Amino acid sequence: MTADMILFLALGAAAGGFINGLSGTGTALFALGFYLVVLPPTTSVAIVALMSVLVGLQGLWIVRASIFARPDRLARFILPGLAGVPLGLLLLDVIDTGTLRIGIAVFLIVYGGYFGFRAALPSFSRRTPIIDVIVGFLGGVLGGTAGVSGALPAMWLSVRPWTKSETRAVMQPLNMVILSTTVTLLFFKGAYDQAAVNALMITIPCGLVAAQVGIMVFRRLSDIGFRRLLILLTLAMGAGLLLSELT
Repeated sequence: MTADMILFLALGAAAGGFINGLSGTGTALFALGFYLVVLPPTTSVAIVALMSVLVGLQGLWIVRASIFARPDRLARFILPGLAGVPLGLLLLDVIDTGTLRIGIAVFLIVYGGYFGFRAALPSFSRRTPIIDVIVGFLGGVLGGTAGVSGALPAMWLSVRPWTKSETRAVMQPLNMVILSTTVTLLFFKGAYDQAAVNALMITIPCGLVAAQVGIMVFRRLSDIGFRRLLILLTLAMGAGLLLSELT
Protein backbone atom coordinates (compact mmCIF):
# COMPACT_ATOMS: atom_id res chain seq x y z
CA MET A 1 0.00 0.00 0.00
CA THR A 2 1.54 3.28 -1.14
CA ALA A 3 1.75 6.52 0.83
CA ASP A 4 -0.70 8.19 -1.58
CA MET A 5 -3.24 5.42 -1.06
CA ILE A 6 -2.94 5.66 2.72
CA LEU A 7 -3.35 9.44 2.53
CA PHE A 8 -6.50 9.30 0.38
CA LEU A 9 -8.03 6.56 2.49
CA ALA A 10 -7.34 8.50 5.70
CA LEU A 11 -8.71 11.76 4.26
CA GLY A 12 -11.87 10.06 3.02
CA ALA A 13 -12.41 8.33 6.34
CA ALA A 14 -11.89 11.58 8.24
CA ALA A 15 -14.34 13.51 6.03
CA GLY A 16 -16.96 10.75 6.03
CA GLY A 17 -16.58 10.02 9.74
CA PHE A 18 -16.92 13.67 10.68
CA ILE A 19 -20.14 14.23 8.70
CA ASN A 20 -21.58 10.99 10.05
CA GLY A 21 -20.85 12.06 13.60
CA LEU A 22 -22.29 15.50 12.90
CA SER A 23 -25.49 14.58 11.05
CA GLY A 24 -25.96 10.80 11.09
CA THR A 25 -25.82 10.57 7.30
CA GLY A 26 -23.73 11.67 4.30
CA THR A 27 -20.71 9.39 4.80
CA ALA A 28 -20.56 8.24 1.20
CA LEU A 29 -21.02 11.77 -0.11
CA PHE A 30 -17.85 12.99 1.60
CA ALA A 31 -15.72 9.83 1.59
CA LEU A 32 -16.38 8.11 -1.72
CA GLY A 33 -14.60 10.70 -3.86
CA PHE A 34 -11.34 10.08 -1.99
CA TYR A 35 -11.67 6.28 -2.13
CA LEU A 36 -12.41 6.19 -5.86
CA VAL A 37 -9.04 7.82 -6.58
CA VAL A 38 -7.12 4.81 -5.27
CA LEU A 39 -9.63 1.90 -5.28
CA PRO A 40 -12.04 0.23 -7.73
CA PRO A 41 -15.71 1.33 -7.48
CA THR A 42 -17.04 -1.90 -5.93
CA THR A 43 -14.32 -1.94 -3.27
CA SER A 44 -14.89 1.76 -2.55
CA VAL A 45 -18.62 1.27 -2.05
CA ALA A 46 -18.02 -1.79 0.13
CA ILE A 47 -15.63 0.13 2.37
CA VAL A 48 -17.81 3.21 2.74
CA ALA A 49 -20.90 1.12 3.48
CA LEU A 50 -19.23 -0.91 6.23
CA MET A 51 -17.51 2.16 7.66
CA SER A 52 -20.87 3.99 7.76
CA VAL A 53 -22.40 1.19 9.81
CA LEU A 54 -19.50 0.90 12.26
CA VAL A 55 -19.03 4.65 12.69
CA GLY A 56 -22.78 5.12 13.00
CA LEU A 57 -22.90 3.01 16.17
CA GLN A 58 -21.43 5.96 18.05
CA GLY A 59 -24.19 8.22 16.77
CA LEU A 60 -26.84 5.70 17.81
CA TRP A 61 -25.52 5.68 21.36
CA ILE A 62 -25.92 9.43 21.87
CA VAL A 63 -29.61 9.37 20.82
CA ARG A 64 -30.52 6.01 22.38
CA ALA A 65 -33.02 7.66 24.76
CA SER A 66 -34.91 9.22 21.84
CA ILE A 67 -34.90 5.90 19.96
CA PHE A 68 -36.40 3.98 22.88
CA ALA A 69 -38.86 6.79 23.59
CA ARG A 70 -40.55 6.43 20.16
CA PRO A 71 -39.85 3.00 18.64
CA ASP A 72 -43.17 3.21 16.77
CA ARG A 73 -42.01 6.30 14.90
CA LEU A 74 -38.75 4.64 13.90
CA ALA A 75 -40.56 1.48 12.75
CA ARG A 76 -42.71 3.57 10.37
CA PHE A 77 -39.54 4.42 8.44
CA ILE A 78 -37.34 1.33 8.82
CA LEU A 79 -39.80 -1.46 7.99
CA PRO A 80 -41.03 0.13 4.73
CA GLY A 81 -37.41 1.07 3.94
CA LEU A 82 -36.34 -2.56 4.15
CA ALA A 83 -39.25 -3.56 1.94
CA GLY A 84 -38.22 -0.94 -0.62
CA VAL A 85 -34.59 -2.09 -1.05
CA PRO A 86 -35.38 -5.33 -2.97
CA LEU A 87 -37.76 -3.45 -5.25
CA GLY A 88 -35.06 -0.88 -5.92
CA LEU A 89 -32.62 -3.64 -6.88
CA LEU A 90 -35.21 -5.14 -9.24
CA LEU A 91 -35.75 -1.75 -10.90
CA LEU A 92 -32.05 -1.62 -11.82
CA ASP A 93 -32.83 -3.86 -14.81
CA VAL A 94 -35.71 -1.81 -16.19
CA ILE A 95 -34.86 1.87 -15.69
CA ASP A 96 -32.06 4.21 -16.66
CA THR A 97 -30.35 4.75 -13.29
CA GLY A 98 -28.18 7.57 -14.66
CA THR A 99 -31.21 9.63 -15.63
CA LEU A 100 -32.86 8.83 -12.30
CA ARG A 101 -29.80 9.98 -10.34
CA ILE A 102 -29.63 13.24 -12.32
CA GLY A 103 -33.33 13.87 -11.66
CA ILE A 104 -32.86 13.24 -7.94
CA ALA A 105 -29.79 15.49 -7.90
CA VAL A 106 -31.65 18.41 -9.49
CA PHE A 107 -34.54 17.98 -7.04
CA LEU A 108 -32.16 17.99 -4.06
CA ILE A 109 -30.33 21.08 -5.33
CA VAL A 110 -33.57 23.02 -5.84
CA TYR A 111 -34.89 21.98 -2.42
CA GLY A 112 -31.65 22.63 -0.54
CA GLY A 113 -30.95 25.88 -2.35
CA TYR A 114 -34.44 27.25 -1.78
CA PHE A 115 -34.91 26.35 1.88
CA GLY A 116 -31.28 26.33 3.04
CA PHE A 117 -30.84 30.09 2.89
CA ARG A 118 -34.26 31.25 4.00
CA ALA A 119 -34.52 33.06 7.32
CA ALA A 120 -37.49 30.90 8.41
CA LEU A 121 -37.40 27.14 7.95
CA PRO A 122 -40.48 25.16 6.82
CA SER A 123 -42.34 23.45 9.65
CA PHE A 124 -44.74 20.51 9.40
CA SER A 125 -45.87 19.68 12.90
CA ARG A 126 -48.95 17.43 12.70
CA ARG A 127 -48.70 13.62 12.84
CA THR A 128 -48.18 12.04 9.42
CA PRO A 129 -47.80 8.26 9.80
CA ILE A 130 -48.82 7.52 6.21
CA ILE A 131 -46.31 9.99 4.76
CA ASP A 132 -43.63 8.59 7.08
CA VAL A 133 -44.25 5.10 5.70
CA ILE A 134 -44.10 6.36 2.10
CA VAL A 135 -40.88 8.28 2.73
CA GLY A 136 -39.26 5.25 4.36
CA PHE A 137 -40.33 2.97 1.51
CA LEU A 138 -39.13 5.35 -1.21
CA GLY A 139 -35.86 5.83 0.68
CA GLY A 140 -35.33 2.07 0.49
CA VAL A 141 -36.24 1.98 -3.21
CA LEU A 142 -33.86 4.85 -4.02
CA GLY A 143 -31.17 3.21 -1.92
CA GLY A 144 -31.44 -0.02 -3.92
CA THR A 145 -31.76 1.73 -7.28
CA ALA A 146 -29.56 4.82 -7.06
CA GLY A 147 -27.60 4.47 -3.81
CA VAL A 148 -29.20 7.55 -2.22
CA SER A 149 -31.26 6.06 0.60
CA GLY A 150 -30.76 9.08 2.88
CA ALA A 151 -31.79 11.81 0.45
CA LEU A 152 -35.59 11.73 0.72
CA PRO A 153 -35.68 11.01 4.49
CA ALA A 154 -33.28 13.92 5.09
CA MET A 155 -35.58 16.24 3.15
CA TRP A 156 -38.69 15.11 5.00
CA LEU A 157 -37.13 15.11 8.48
CA SER A 158 -35.69 18.57 7.97
CA VAL A 159 -39.21 20.05 7.82
CA ARG A 160 -40.37 18.35 11.01
CA PRO A 161 -40.06 20.63 14.09
CA TRP A 162 -38.52 17.85 16.18
CA THR A 163 -35.52 18.16 18.45
CA LYS A 164 -32.17 17.28 16.91
CA SER A 165 -32.08 14.05 18.95
CA GLU A 166 -35.55 13.02 17.74
CA THR A 167 -34.57 13.68 14.13
CA ARG A 168 -31.32 11.80 14.42
CA ALA A 169 -33.08 8.93 16.23
CA VAL A 170 -34.86 8.25 12.92
CA MET A 171 -32.20 9.26 10.40
CA GLN A 172 -29.25 7.30 11.80
CA PRO A 173 -30.95 3.92 12.41
CA LEU A 174 -32.69 4.11 9.03
CA ASN A 175 -29.40 4.67 7.20
CA MET A 176 -27.65 1.96 9.20
CA VAL A 177 -30.31 -0.66 8.54
CA ILE A 178 -30.36 0.00 4.79
CA LEU A 179 -26.54 0.13 4.63
CA SER A 180 -26.29 -3.09 6.64
CA THR A 181 -28.41 -4.71 3.94
CA THR A 182 -25.97 -3.34 1.35
CA VAL A 183 -22.97 -4.66 3.29
CA THR A 184 -24.54 -8.13 3.49
CA LEU A 185 -25.21 -8.25 -0.25
CA LEU A 186 -21.70 -7.02 -1.05
CA PHE A 187 -20.20 -9.61 1.29
CA PHE A 188 -21.90 -12.46 -0.53
CA LYS A 189 -20.69 -10.99 -3.82
CA GLY A 190 -17.09 -11.22 -2.57
CA ALA A 191 -16.47 -7.48 -2.32
CA TYR A 192 -14.59 -7.78 0.98
CA ASP A 193 -11.39 -9.27 -0.39
CA GLN A 194 -7.88 -8.75 1.00
CA ALA A 195 -7.54 -5.31 -0.61
CA ALA A 196 -10.76 -4.16 1.07
CA VAL A 197 -9.67 -5.56 4.43
CA ASN A 198 -6.33 -3.73 4.18
CA ALA A 199 -8.12 -0.47 3.38
CA LEU A 200 -10.57 -0.95 6.26
CA MET A 201 -7.66 -1.20 8.69
CA ILE A 202 -6.96 2.44 7.85
CA THR A 203 -10.42 3.84 7.28
CA ILE A 204 -12.18 2.44 10.36
CA PRO A 205 -9.86 3.93 13.02
CA CYS A 206 -9.71 7.28 11.20
CA GLY A 207 -13.48 7.31 10.77
CA LEU A 208 -14.16 6.48 14.41
CA VAL A 209 -11.95 9.31 15.66
CA ALA A 210 -13.37 11.82 13.16
CA ALA A 211 -16.92 10.83 14.12
CA GLN A 212 -16.20 11.77 17.73
CA VAL A 213 -15.24 15.26 16.56
CA GLY A 214 -18.48 15.45 14.57
CA ILE A 215 -20.49 14.31 17.60
CA MET A 216 -18.92 17.06 19.71
CA VAL A 217 -20.09 19.64 17.15
CA PHE A 218 -23.54 17.99 17.02
CA ARG A 219 -23.93 18.41 20.77
CA ARG A 220 -23.36 22.15 20.38
CA LEU A 221 -25.92 22.65 17.61
CA SER A 222 -29.37 24.01 18.36
CA ASP A 223 -32.45 22.15 17.12
CA ILE A 224 -32.97 24.76 14.40
CA GLY A 225 -29.29 24.64 13.54
CA PHE A 226 -29.47 20.88 13.03
CA ARG A 227 -32.53 21.16 10.78
CA ARG A 228 -30.73 23.77 8.69
CA LEU A 229 -27.70 21.49 8.52
CA LEU A 230 -29.86 18.68 7.08
CA ILE A 231 -31.30 21.01 4.45
CA LEU A 232 -27.84 22.22 3.41
CA LEU A 233 -26.68 18.61 3.36
CA THR A 234 -29.39 17.79 0.81
CA LEU A 235 -27.94 20.60 -1.34
CA ALA A 236 -24.48 19.04 -1.01
CA MET A 237 -25.88 15.58 -1.78
CA GLY A 238 -27.53 16.90 -4.93
CA ALA A 239 -24.40 18.72 -6.11
CA GLY A 240 -22.21 15.69 -5.47
CA LEU A 241 -24.64 13.34 -7.18
CA LEU A 242 -24.96 15.59 -10.24
CA LEU A 243 -21.20 16.02 -10.50
CA SER A 244 -20.62 12.27 -10.32
CA GLU A 245 -23.09 11.65 -13.16
CA LEU A 246 -21.82 14.42 -15.45
CA THR A 247 -18.12 13.68 -15.13
